[in-house]
Amino acid sequence: MEDHDHEHDHQEAPSDPALRVMALESLLVEKGLVDPAALDALIDTYEHKIGPRNGARVVARAWLYPEFKERLLTDASSAVAELRYVSQGREHLVVLENTPDRHNLVVCTLCSCYPWPVLGLPPVWYKSAPYRSRAVIDPRSVLREFGLELDENVEIRVWDSTSEMRYLVLPERPPGTEEMGEDELAALVSRDAMIGTAKVTVGGAQR
Repeated sequence: MEDHDHEHDHQEAPSDPALRVMALESLLVEKGLVDPAALDALIDTYEHKIGPRNGARVVARAWLYPEFKERLLTDASSAVAELRYVSQGREHLVVLENTPDRHNLVVCTLCSCYPWPVLGLPPVWYKSAPYRSRAVIDPRSVLREFGLELDENVEIRVWDSTSEMRYLVLPERPPGTEEMGEDELAALVSRDAMIGTAKVTVGGAQR
């Protein structure tokens, strides 16, 4: 396993801002200015629909068009910008291709190290210290807990995002999708597959 567990050049976000957000949210709900159901629906939209669907479109296009795939693997930031999914920050996006012999897994404890424009909101477990540390030390066991069993001959590479470098996994295209178009292919791609904790399957559950 290639370990990219280096020191972050940023610090953990203090708890005070998070507490302030929670207090503000509670106050707005209490005063009837925000509907909790609408707030939950908004969060769900960004976590599961808008963001991940952008990344899924990038993956589907790479599966279909070799020229785009080559640009994506060479200069992901520019290739993704072609689809108008552009981050406002200074971070650089790198796409990691999964193959039958190599599986890539991305970790980071800070949501600021997450490619929001193509993946939406990060799952809660992605930001946890136990996930990051265990994924670096024993990625095969962590993936097994996610239901992903890899052969022992498959190399697992763990990549640690930073404030300047974000990663997106290009999963393997599943067999039986040769006749599918871009929309059909994109519908198969889950957020977890683009992090590396799942594979893309036909008829598989999306997360």
